[in-house]
Amino acid sequence: MTLTVTPQQAGRTIRSLLRYELGMSTALLNHLKRREDGILLNGSPAFTSAVLAAGDRLTVDLRDDLPEAPIPPIPMDLDIHYEDEFLLVINKSAPLAVHASSFSPEEPTLANGLAHYLGPDLVFHPVNRLDRGTTGLMVVAKNRFAHNALRRILHTGDFSREYRGICVGAPSPAAGVINLPIGRAEGSAIQRCIRADGAPAVTVYETMETVGGLTLLRLLPKTGRTHQLRLHMAAIGCPLAGDWLYGTEDHSLISRPALHAWGLTFRHPVTGRQLSFQAALPADLARLLQKE
Repeated sequence: MTLTVTPQQAGRTIRSLLRYELGMSTALLNHLKRREDGILLNGSPAFTSAVLAAGDRLTVDLRDDLPEAPIPPIPMDLDIHYEDEFLLVINKSAPLAVHASSFSPEEPTLANGLAHYLGPDLVFHPVNRLDRGTTGLMVVAKNRFAHNALRRILHTGDFSREYRGICVGAPSPAAGVINLPIGRAEGSAIQRCIRADGAPAVTVYETMETVGGLTLLRLLPKTGRTHQLRLHMAAIGCPLAGDWLYGTEDHSLISRPALHAWGLTFRHPVTGRQLSFQAALPADLARLLQKE
């Protein structure tokens, strides 16, 4: 990343500019100082205590170190909605896990697909993870600076997520806010439950359309708890169609929980530009809404 120092930034040290204006962590700055040519000022190595002048060119090497255990590359069709040198926005398919788990270590994952697309030296930096059965938009950073910057804004107004879900039944009232704390369910490695000592969890929902006994919902998570949208809808008596964990598994209806990450809006961690993306409902969800 190369920056040209503005008159307003003149007089600051490199550390001040990188730490407090660009939000680089102390750990990342220390990493850059140890890396050969990690920080260059006008083409020459520089200490972070150097004072900047207007017009100076500051270059920072944001590449990750080579991974100790490379991710095996696997060819995969990737629906990429946006890409630049810092991040990608991907419309994830289902069933596709984001990264390997101890439950199914041999299963191909999004990380494997990106290792094939970006190269075997990939260090995987997913920002907003999606369950293997959830489709839709997610952001993957290309280096840890972008990753840290995006994670800091993930649950703020600078990073908003909008989902579409199809539930069984119709919620009453038709729109509202679910504010129920979520914690781990006793005796389960994956299941969550509503419990008084759980972490705060807030979901805004809105009915968009009702077809037969199913309802299309607009879902806005205000927090990011595991299984939050699935569990919150089940808690008000309207589990997502096909949700085998919090509702009723029904492969004649759909083979996964009917949940799709429809929209993403966030501030770019480097340019500051507002980016906004939408991904249409996938075929299996759209099919549930077809009128007989």
